[in-house]
Amino acid sequence: MKKSPTNWFKFSLSLVVFLLVRLIPFRPPNIEPILAAQMPLAGVYGARAGFLFGVLSILFYDIFTQTLGPWSILTAGAYGLLGLGAAFYLRNKKSIRSYVSFAIMGTIFFDAVTMLTGPLFFNQPLLLALTGQISFTALHLLGNISFAVFLSPVIYSLLAPDKNPKITQAVSLINPKII
Repeated sequence: MKKSPTNWFKFSLSLVVFLLVRLIPFRPPNIEPILAAQMPLAGVYGARAGFLFGVLSILFYDIFTQTLGPWSILTAGAYGLLGLGAAFYLRNKKSIRSYVSFAIMGTIFFDAVTMLTGPLFFNQPLLLALTGQISFTALHLLGNISFAVFLSPVIYSLLAPDKNPKITQAVSLINPKII
């Protein structure tokens, strides 16, 4: 599929909506729909939009919550790279299976990179960071896979100028009014 020109209104609206979702109180920190939104954005609008969405999602959240620090660069960079990866991986693959497989690979990559936050910035022993990461990554995988199945196809159907029949069929099973 040829990349469609970036619809900056939809892109900006996505940033705002998913920032608000991340601000829901008492939400587990690793259950968030950034990757679920980033995959269809990158698949429809390309690498630049995928990269920007990842970077800006992290930076806006950290600025808004006053948690901006050197770790923000590491986290934003990792999400930016996921946006680039999603654009290339999903270039010719528009299916729920593709979203799930990228969510698995992307989550493992992201968690491996961001696991280094403790050792790099807080002198945490690497072994302690690694053991603590196991349960975090398991929950992160559960959230990202679930969002890849249920949310990514809906977002894709709202963004894509020419809908993929497989995704359209899957979305119509979830909510027939969207199609």
